[in-house]
Amino acid sequence: MSRWLVAPQEFKGTLTAAEAAAALAEGLRQGAPGVELDVAPLADGGPGTVDALLAGVGGERVTCTVPGPFGAPVRATYGLLDSGRTAVIEMAAASGLTLLAPSERDPRRASTEGTGELMRAALERGCERLILGLGGSATNDGGTGALMALGFRFVDAQGAPLPPGGAALKRLARVDTSGQHPRLSKVELLVATDVTAPLLGPDGASYLFGPQKGAGEATVIELESALARLAEVVAPGLAQTPGAGAAGGFGYGLLALAGGKIVSGYELVARTLRLSERLAAAQAVLTGEGRFDRQTALGKGPGSLAREAQALGKYTVMFAGAVAPGTNSGPFDKVVEVSALAPPGASHAEALRHAGTWWAAQRW
Repeated sequence: MSRWLVAPQEFKGTLTAAEAAAALAEGLRQGAPGVELDVAPLADGGPGTVDALLAGVGGERVTCTVPGPFGAPVRATYGLLDSGRTAVIEMAAASGLTLLAPSERDPRRASTEGTGELMRAALERGCERLILGLGGSATNDGGTGALMALGFRFVDAQGAPLPPGGAALKRLARVDTSGQHPRLSKVELLVATDVTAPLLGPDGASYLFGPQKGAGEATVIELESALARLAEVVAPGLAQTPGAGAAGGFGYGLLALAGGKIVSGYELVARTLRLSERLAAAQAVLTGEGRFDRQTALGKGPGSLAREAQALGKYTVMFAGAVAPGTNSGPFDKVVEVSALAPPGASHAEALRHAGTWWAAQRW
């Protein structure tokens, strides 16, 4: 019997990875009822990482009320693994783009403070390891909001604290680390990224990701200059580190000031889910995400999974909500644009089911 690994990532803002996996699997079963499906919702450090790791090893959820991107309170959940020794935190839960309506997006002012409060809560529970998933951010503040919540002070030339948000960093004169949380230096901090972007430059935090957070051309230039000032003051040599540009430069802030270690979010989740073993047993690998574009190849889960599958000679398929014009198929044997196949008025889940049925019937 043929075996297919079904491992989609979230369809940002519409379907969680688990919902996408369930919808795709249902469609595939309708189109190819004789195939055995191995379903593994995928995450790469972005939204869904907590769910994937809790599903893989078990644990518990903790819910806190923390500041959202603009300070209004939000309810955010993180996971506890290893009998409470490890905390898994998604920055998107407190500082994510999905917390804002499109008209509210403003990376000049959005702050990672709420994520810092989640980190503080985990530290005060006695956690010995923090896994921080960076992805789906509304912010471009270099992680300074989170670090402020952990006791760091970012001040201007007059010694006044900077206001929240990335734009204010252009006035940064120095960083006061004397008040940092006493346990921060005692824990292992793993910064799980979904991209390999550096802090600065055309493939960096502001230019590559700023527009999707609401930044126009002038704002992108302003934010690039502000992050360049942060790097100049803190640690210029780390600005081009792969992953430093993740989540609006959050990776850089944690690397340069909090002792964080940048790791592949995909590899971290893949080890937990035993994906290599499951890949070896499959004849085809079916993944997906909301939008297929050049970012898919920059360390994101579906691209990483496809490259590993390709190396094993497995047939790989990407089910994308939409495909950016001119995007090369890369490591995928087939790219299926879900929206192009959907019946009029279909929900995202219905569209994914329909695409799965169509592809499976063609393949079968």
